[in-house]
This record gives sequence, C-alpha cells and structure tokens, in this order.
Amino acid sequence: MCSKTWTTGSTGSFSDNIRRLREALDGADAVVIGAGAGLSTAAGFTYTGERFRRTFSDFAEKYGFSDMYSGGFYPYPTPEEFWAYWSRYIFVNRYMDAPKPVYAGLLSLVRGKDYFVITTNVDHCFQKAGFDKSRLFYTQGDYGLFQCSRPCCQETFDNEFAIRRMVERQADMRIPSDLLPVCPHCGRPLTVNLRSDDKFVEDAGWHAALARYESFLHSRGGGRVLFLELGVGYNTPGIIKLPFWRMTARNPSAIYACVNTGEAECPKAIEGRSICLDADIAAVLDALS
Repeated sequence: MCSKTWTTGSTGSFSDNIRRLREALDGADAVVIGAGAGLSTAAGFTYTGERFRRTFSDFAEKYGFSDMYSGGFYPYPTPEEFWAYWSRYIFVNRYMDAPKPVYAGLLSLVRGKDYFVITTNVDHCFQKAGFDKSRLFYTQGDYGLFQCSRPCCQETFDNEFAIRRMVERQADMRIPSDLLPVCPHCGRPLTVNLRSDDKFVEDAGWHAALARYESFLHSRGGGRVLFLELGVGYNTPGIIKLPFWRMTARNPSAIYACVNTGEAECPKAIEGRSICLDADIAAVLDALS
C-alpha cells in the first residue's frame, strides 16, 4: 500500500479541495483527527523570530542560541539555569493560550460530530480550546507533567504550580535551588514527560487514552470515516501518517485528508479517496467555516 508513487495537493484547485473536504466532513459518520506540530505553528506557537526574541532575548544573548528548540538542548552548566529556561519555555508553550484561534476553529467544525484526536503535540492546545478530554490521545507526553528521571515509577505529576513558581522567582536566568523538582518517591531529579528515549513514562492516563483511541477505531472501522491529518510531517510517520494511510486503504468508505504546507501527499493506492491541500491550516479552516 505504501507505494513510492505519490500524488500531491496540486491535483486540484484550492476551492475544489475545500468543497470536497467540506462534503467529506458533512458526510462522515466519524472523524479521526491526527495533529502534528504544523497545527500549533498555524496557531501561532512559533519557536523563532519575534516570539522567541520577546520571550528569550536574555537567554539568546547569554547562551548564543536563536530559537526555542535549540535552547531546550543547550548544555546548561547548572540545574538552576536549566530549569530557568525550561520553566519559562513550558509556561509560554503550555500554560499560555495560543496567539491565534486555530484550535477553536477546528473544534467548531467537529463539535457535535463523533470525533477522536490523536496528536504528537505536547502543548495541550486541544484541551485548552475545549475539546472533550475523553476524546484526546497525547502520544508523546505533555509539557504540563513531570516524571522521575530514572524513572522509578510509571507515574506523572502535574507541574503547573511548580512551573509558575519557577517563572515568578527566577532571576539572572536561574531559579532558586529550593525549587528544583525532585521525585517524591526516590528523590531523584524530575524531568518533563516527553518521549525522547526509553525512559518516557506511559502512566495510567496515557494507557487509558490509548485504549479509548483503539476502541474508537475498532468500533467505527467499517463506516464513513474521515481521517483528517493536520500539520503532520515525517519525523514520526508511524504514529499518525502511515496508520491513517493503512486504515483508509482497508476501509473503502473512508476518506483521507491531509493539510500541510509543502508536505501534502498520499500514496497512489488511495488517491481517489484522498484530499491533499498544500496550504496554510488556518486558511483552510477559515475557508471551511
């Protein structure tokens, strides 16, 4: 099914593809939304440029990096400096609202429909926009959770209070040592619950969300399902993109839609039941509404 022969969003005009996607949404018995980093970028969660300079100009001047992503990998000499950066990073990308109402616009399109969301994003924008928590599966973690760095347990810890204190009390790009987060069970340092290696904690909530997602797919598998992929690239294609292709190929009533600037494509095997939009996600949602 995963042929090397591709079709792209250039196969139809923008207006024709918007019409087809609108018809697919209206006619779907169920909608499965797969969201990647491009969706949050469309919502204004950019890691470079003016937003980076406004938030991290002091770090940029001292440490020499020029975007938030690079700052997350900088080898800070002390944990106090590390958490000064990461607490501010988490605060602006998890606890502040997205600059643009893209997620709210998406919710307005599927409100009242039978939907489920799987996302590799860790910024919690879906829940903040009002999506039903029981219909969300965050596969790669959550900026709003700590976990043991070892880890000594398959447990996560809400970090909002701790993060806000770090942001409020940091000075000269350091937090007070008494705010360094430690595991309540073993005393080792806590870290952010992000999938980056084999130490990622899949807690009870993660497994419950996975079970709900799998149950949703199983119970709707033969119906008119719209697999709506938004801003998903090729960093981790095995989580959303490839499964969406396979499920569309297996279900002759399914439609696959991909919206992604520069990477809107599908295999030839499902070309006749695919809508590929090489366009800005915000513009597409506006046109649909």
